[in-house]
Amino acid sequence: MAVVVLLAVLVGLLWAFQRRLVYLPAGGPVPAAADAVPGGRDVELTTADGLTLGAWFVPGPTADAPAVLVANGNGGHRGMRAPLARALSAAGLAVLLFDYRGYGGNPGSPSEEGLALDVRAARSHLLEEAGVPEERLVYYGESLGCAVVTELAVDHPPAGLLLRSPFVDLAAVGEVHYPFLPVRSLLRDRYPVAAQVAEVRAPTTVVYGTADAIVPPEQSRQVADAAAQLHRRIEVPGAGHNDAVLLDGGALVDAVVELATATPGP
Repeated sequence: MAVVVLLAVLVGLLWAFQRRLVYLPAGGPVPAAADAVPGGRDVELTTADGLTLGAWFVPGPTADAPAVLVANGNGGHRGMRAPLARALSAAGLAVLLFDYRGYGGNPGSPSEEGLALDVRAARSHLLEEAGVPEERLVYYGESLGCAVVTELAVDHPPAGLLLRSPFVDLAAVGEVHYPFLPVRSLLRDRYPVAAQVAEVRAPTTVVYGTADAIVPPEQSRQVADAAAQLHRRIEVPGAGHNDAVLLDGGALVDAVVELATATPGP
């Protein structure tokens, strides 16, 4: 009976507090864009439900330079992705880093529906405010961000899609870390990456580390297998989920640049 009661309590806590386990925002302070990335500008994004989100835009060397929309993972804030932005900018790409609702001092609370609105606001800013040609826009997703940009890519196909450490769906990751709980039945946010990437009509590159203890590399391989237009599959030997080589390492940056520069100009 004690075991049953304990499990019931655990299930109740998971249901009530599950988003605190999924979303791990850092509130800030977030540095000024120019202090973190040479040429960076602080910009604001407006979501369809009326939130104002902080973001950094780093222009490319020319008005028609390819641009990368970066969707973060579930932890921290955009300042932690500054090394990636610097590397992509040095390679001649424009970059947009932004924080989801509830992250980096932004208002609101994160959820699957909310993040979908946030990334659409980021895309709209690039196309309408920054003047990035649609055919020059690449989406980059990191871990949870893979789900965010894949869902966006179904509705708004990019010039290229790069998924770094993607999972099959959120429940598949939860089952790895909480095998004793009915995770799939309890989760509110689903993030079905593998199912949605099969609908994306854009060149897709999947990058992952072979020593990832957070998202098993087998799941990233399944996402690559499911991609409708797989461009490249890149395994980084011995790399863990949060290793620097998967933040701004040469293989990763080269893969983004390859996708971006392979797209036709306007």
